[in-house]
Amino acid sequence: MNSINRRSVLLAGLGVAGAGALAACSASGSGSGSAPALVEPSGSAVAAAEKKRTSTGKVHSLTLTAAPATLDLGGGVTAKSWAFSGRTPGKELRVSAGDTVAAELSNQLPNKTTTSIHWHGIALRNDMDGVPPVTRTAVRAGANFTYRFIADAPGTYFFHPHVGVQLDRGLYAPLIVEDPREPLAYDDEWVIVLDDWVDGVTGTPDEVFAEVKQGMSGMHMGGSGNSSGSSGGHDMGGMDGMDGMDMGGGSSPSASGDGMPMKFMLMGAESDLLGGDAGDVKYPYHLINGRVPADPDVYEGKPGKRIRLRIINAGGDTAYRVALGGHKLTITHTDGFPVEHQRVDALLVGMGERYDVLVTLADGVFPLVALAEGKNVTGMALVRTGSGRAPKATVRPKELNGMIMTASQLRAADDVRLPSKKVDRVHRIELTGGMAKYNWAINGRAYDMRNPTAAPITVEEGQRVRLDFVNSTQMWHPMHLHGHTYQLGQTGPRKDTAIVLPKKKLSVVFDADNPGQWMLHCHNAYHGEAGMMALVAYRA
Repeated sequence: MNSINRRSVLLAGLGVAGAGALAACSASGSGSGSAPALVEPSGSAVAAAEKKRTSTGKVHSLTLTAAPATLDLGGGVTAKSWAFSGRTPGKELRVSAGDTVAAELSNQLPNKTTTSIHWHGIALRNDMDGVPPVTRTAVRAGANFTYRFIADAPGTYFFHPHVGVQLDRGLYAPLIVEDPREPLAYDDEWVIVLDDWVDGVTGTPDEVFAEVKQGMSGMHMGGSGNSSGSSGGHDMGGMDGMDGMDMGGGSSPSASGDGMPMKFMLMGAESDLLGGDAGDVKYPYHLINGRVPADPDVYEGKPGKRIRLRIINAGGDTAYRVALGGHKLTITHTDGFPVEHQRVDALLVGMGERYDVLVTLADGVFPLVALAEGKNVTGMALVRTGSGRAPKATVRPKELNGMIMTASQLRAADDVRLPSKKVDRVHRIELTGGMAKYNWAINGRAYDMRNPTAAPITVEEGQRVRLDFVNSTQMWHPMHLHGHTYQLGQTGPRKDTAIVLPKKKLSVVFDADNPGQWMLHCHNAYHGEAGMMALVAYRA
């Protein structure tokens, strides 16, 4: 039985046991008498923090039905997956800052599959964060649960499950929190959701994880395992972290050799922007707004109009380099928070990251291209403002190789920059593991869903906390902190998800102002599920 199934069994059991099981887990900690007492996800401290949020009193009620769906990805491509109300991305949820979201999740997934909704990037009340078994039990098949919280921070967000590798199915949708005092001037918006797609085409995310978690030493390198319609064949020369690895059936294994054939494992994906190895998984398609490049999503506008693009990377294993052919982009926000404006040709978006940009449209037909960084394949949408022939699906606008911006080069806008303050608590967050054994972890310890509050990273309400991400691995990791935004360095942008490059250190600071128990993890769906997660918990 693989770990995904073990987790499903665990979460189903907790669903039966109810909140009492969670309370028992939190109280027991690691089972040691020295375990710290932690703030409960539904405790008085969480309720007190919720009362401090500015509320408009307006409630947005909706039902999100998670169920199997046959999805039309365009160009004759269909995929059997799971989705909210039969579409992917799911229907955009748009509210105003201070509004209350009351979203009823109806779980109609098959085979007793549990699920949840995590509201990515929203600093909401802890018991609505949708992370079983930490904040609340999973929603069982056939059951409903209503997430209710105040969304008080304007910005571009999205929501997705936080069970197993369900993130890499079709269960996601944008969440836009509008600013009632919006300072930007623009004529229209276009929400752009990027995704790498495998589900129901070449396999399922569960099958992908079952393969990659065996590590490179569990693979055999012969047969057709190295070929891919999306990224071509790769040899071992470009693969970092392979020293001393036993590749199973030798240099020329037969189909009957040791190890399993490689269907999903990607090798040779290299990116200078990402410091080397770019990704683990071969995807047959890269989508923009749920469409393949051969039959793209189209935005129709008028020349001279100023458009706000809200770009969301909902992918499982792919960073995207994004450019609009024939245009410059002005970056205004990342992860919901404003930055000092930067005019660029392209930007790099890791999994879980979001960027807002402004662009003044020219006259004609232009490709919006998302290059799968290091994987040599693209997703594409179109901007049409006049006459002209659509470019080929494989077009690579020159802007992709122009001035490329990453978050580390941005500065927070003055009104959201954290004030200077003495740091009260420092935690070293070492990112460990590698492809050889697929043993991704934090501080050498894989997160244990059976004992979710063991060895927490503790903070206290009111503290200024610094996290020193030290990446000792050969691969980049987009590190996501729930319930908070942190600042990169002294003047960098405010973010909840940031790229940590291999063999590099990234220091971030945040104010502990949202009590509860919060996940800190790699937003590569497969790295996180393998164990690159930890719990950041407030002491009671």
